[in-house]
Amino acid sequence: MPQQADRDPTRTTRQGADRRIALTGGLLLLATLFGVYLVFDFVADQREREMRAWQVRLGIVADSRVAEVDKWVARQQAEIATLAGNATVQLFVTELSLAGGRLGEVTDAEAQIEYLQNLLLVTADRSGFTGPLLGPDVPANVDRRALGGLALVDGQGRLLAATPGLRLPALPADAGLLPDGGIAGPTLDETGTPSLLFYAPVYPLQVNPQPGAEIGYILGVKQIAGELFALLAQPGAIEDSLETLLLRATGNGIEYLSPLADGSAPLSRSFARNTPSLASAFALDEPGGFALMRDYRDTEVLVTGRRLAALPWTLAVKIDRAEALADSEARLNRLLGTLLLTVGLVAAAILAAWRHGASRRAAEAARLFRETAEALEHQRNLLRLVTDHQPTSIFIVDETGHYRFANKVAAQAAGIGSDDLLGKSIQAVLGPASAERYLALNAGALESGEATSGEIRLNGSAQTKVLVSDHIPMQPNRELPKSVLVVERDITAEVTERERRERALDRLVQALVGIVDRRDPYAAEHSQRVGRLSRQLAEEMGLDAVERETARFAGTLMNLGKILVPESLLTSNATLTDAERRQVHESLTATADLLSGVEFSGPVVESLRQAQEHVDGSGGPRGLKQDEILVTARIIAVANAYVGMVSPRAHRPSLSTDEATATLMAAAGSAYDRRVVAALVNYLDNKGGRDAFAAADTPPA
Repeated sequence: MPQQADRDPTRTTRQGADRRIALTGGLLLLATLFGVYLVFDFVADQREREMRAWQVRLGIVADSRVAEVDKWVARQQAEIATLAGNATVQLFVTELSLAGGRLGEVTDAEAQIEYLQNLLLVTADRSGFTGPLLGPDVPANVDRRALGGLALVDGQGRLLAATPGLRLPALPADAGLLPDGGIAGPTLDETGTPSLLFYAPVYPLQVNPQPGAEIGYILGVKQIAGELFALLAQPGAIEDSLETLLLRATGNGIEYLSPLADGSAPLSRSFARNTPSLASAFALDEPGGFALMRDYRDTEVLVTGRRLAALPWTLAVKIDRAEALADSEARLNRLLGTLLLTVGLVAAAILAAWRHGASRRAAEAARLFRETAEALEHQRNLLRLVTDHQPTSIFIVDETGHYRFANKVAAQAAGIGSDDLLGKSIQAVLGPASAERYLALNAGALESGEATSGEIRLNGSAQTKVLVSDHIPMQPNRELPKSVLVVERDITAEVTERERRERALDRLVQALVGIVDRRDPYAAEHSQRVGRLSRQLAEEMGLDAVERETARFAGTLMNLGKILVPESLLTSNATLTDAERRQVHESLTATADLLSGVEFSGPVVESLRQAQEHVDGSGGPRGLKQDEILVTARIIAVANAYVGMVSPRAHRPSLSTDEATATLMAAAGSAYDRRVVAALVNYLDNKGGRDAFAAADTPPA
């Protein structure tokens, strides 16, 4: 009978334990690697957020510089166009053209040319179309050449009049194809300074401007280093490597039009457009984009670009990556080190617990418990060390309202030690009234499973403190029940500054409105009433706070452009002519232009530009309709019309409230938005609006 092989149960048990140990070790390794991955992913996300912040900052700089450059170019073009449209200039060139270009047949030709030269000289001095004179300054008949000035030429390019010393520049070949004139350059003059040529065609009297009808040109030469390049510097910028450049595409190349930070003169540097990772090429090819590239010094930079409206140029704004991200990189590296250390310590603690848990002896199990407790205490100390060095209040409250953790800032705010806070209820520490806010936000976070935020204002003896807190629900575990992590920070300084700016802006608005009211006694309080009614209508329509304030500011300011209308016209009791009505009508567009450089929290300027649009598309200036028109523009149009109708004017008495609303309802759906008119009627009839905005029957003294 064969003998059966003996089985070793101890060996089988040991092999099973070894397999469990190997499996546990593998899972621990995977968890550690996953923790490291999460750490690096978090740091990478923070880097992306920093890059997005710089994208916004550089975009603001680019937009502001483009606006300044475009305004400067528009001013120069306006000066040239004004000269070209001068009646004296047109009359002289028209008479010369009818005489076949023969000056001898023009009436008082010498006197007219002398007058035109004086006109050019005065305009050049006023508008800056002057430049240095080359040649010796001696009391002799020596020809001195001017590097800037204005000139008038006939249709064949012959000089008729010019400022002293100006050399006649050559017109571009396509000058006759542009009915409104244009710009050529820049080119380097005899001193190596870049200059631009501005030109505008002169048309015969009573002839519509069109290509081929021009009989002369106004030419203007201006050095741009002193005016244009000075606009590239961003006011208030403190970064050393922040640089704004003007670029122009030249075939397959890129030309730098402005001076560079490395000392290169304007128009002295160029690169091939296909140069790899070139920042200027990116700005040209993708205006409005943002990227990390290399500049003309082969230095890594953050760059964005914008196209100019009046010139075929591109404006690029860049900053060295090393300077822009230095502080954030140092902070993220510290954070990365701290988080990796935390993961490592946690992994080491778990490894120690795992090894001792795998021990076959009771003594080893006891030691496992002791070392695990020490590791957890070490983690708690590390967490306290990290959070105690944060400027914010950080604490954990469980679902029953008891403290589970608090950093030093939170303990100082409560007036009790960090260790003494643990286990105490938040009501006992902060008082029932203060604790109620935290408990309500905690309950909302636990119920939704998502982070919530809240803001509170605490009225102190010195000033009001503004606090904002984030409440983040935490999943329960063996050590911690269902709880909420609360991070609270003091935003008093930011809120105080924001409110100060809002008060200053409001005072400025009231001062501007006061100027208009003093000029037109019939419109006294009109602007204030329109602003108040606009805000009431926005509230009646359920708009948010920004839209309500936008409606109020736009309604209050919409008559600011009347400062450009003669006071006699505003107070005239005679029937206005078409030209006078148009002048008053266009004052609203002037209001938007006057306020275009003021920063508001909402689209105040655009609301003013659209206030004369009609919902059926019959208005102006762009023929917008329906929801293409901002809701705030639709509101101020109705508010302004109503207040104007119920107020007396120099040429008519006021209408009654019923007459005014009937007129508005008749135009609802064509000139005015039905929803806004309905909101007005509801406010007047049901919300006390009739008393607040009653018709004013008494004209001003």
